[in-house]
Amino acid sequence: MTVLVLAEKNSTLYELSSGARQLGNRVEAIVIGEAQGGFVDKIWNIPRKEDAMFEDYTETIFSIVEKVKPSFLLVEPTKRCKIVIGRLAAKLGASVMADVSQLMKDGEAVHMVYGGAAMRKEKATTATAIVMVGSGVFEESALVTVDSEQETVEFIEPAFKMKVVNSVQKPKAGADLTKAKRVIGVGRGLAAEEDLGTVRELAEAIGAEIGCTRPIADGEGWMPKETYIGVTGLMLSPDVYIALGISGQIQHVVGINHSKIVKAVNKDKNAPIFKFARMDHVKPNKNRFLVHRAFLNNNQQSHCFLRSSG
Repeated sequence: MTVLVLAEKNSTLYELSSGARQLGNRVEAIVIGEAQGGFVDKIWNIPRKEDAMFEDYTETIFSIVEKVKPSFLLVEPTKRCKIVIGRLAAKLGASVMADVSQLMKDGEAVHMVYGGAAMRKEKATTATAIVMVGSGVFEESALVTVDSEQETVEFIEPAFKMKVVNSVQKPKAGADLTKAKRVIGVGRGLAAEEDLGTVRELAEAIGAEIGCTRPIADGEGWMPKETYIGVTGLMLSPDVYIALGISGQIQHVVGINHSKIVKAVNKDKNAPIFKFARMDHVKPNKNRFLVHRAFLNNNQQSHCFLRSSG
């Protein structure tokens, strides 16, 4: 069984290629630009065109899929990849399974429906199944080192090409949360933006990265949109996730349900987040937001105070 992998970021390409070994005995990858082998059986290299957008490579990618005829095409779920995959699926007449949280060798997949309120199992009925799968879905395993065969594929000009008028470097939101072992998530329980300063101190003290709920990014604008966690944002699988002032609506929880340990701090003892937390703390304090390092130790008692937003 051959599995083909496509991703925008190299880090995700390596992770999906490693996960692909759990599905098939041969793994191949499509790489746009410089290709470094050693992690897949074959690399299909498409030379990068200076004036081409990612979407312009659709026809070239299609020609590769037609040659390989893989059982699975694993794709990083970025906005650009989704545009390309929509076109590919139409040209191939192939099934697409999006936002997959589990993928089995027999092709059965689990993904969220109804905005994360339910999970559904499904299986593609076409020869090639296109699967949008993000970081953290596959069990972590060492990258297999192999002698990679390489083949360069000539770029096929698209029938309707997009022209790049201007490009601006987007400011970095910080570390890659999908790779972090410890993550602190902040929600509307924070009364003011300046409370983030204390959260950053905590993150630095325990070696964690900071994410947020969608309202903090979209509504308040306190943190970059790239850091919000949930059904339309990041899907995380850290060793420890600490939810600060997060109620625990399903749209957020689906983004953290692969966490090994969830700890929560909230002034509302009936907050839904406590259904998922292994360790919880409930205590309002109107003066400041304090979290002791002992919070990370399951065997030590700690006291956490969350400033009330009411």
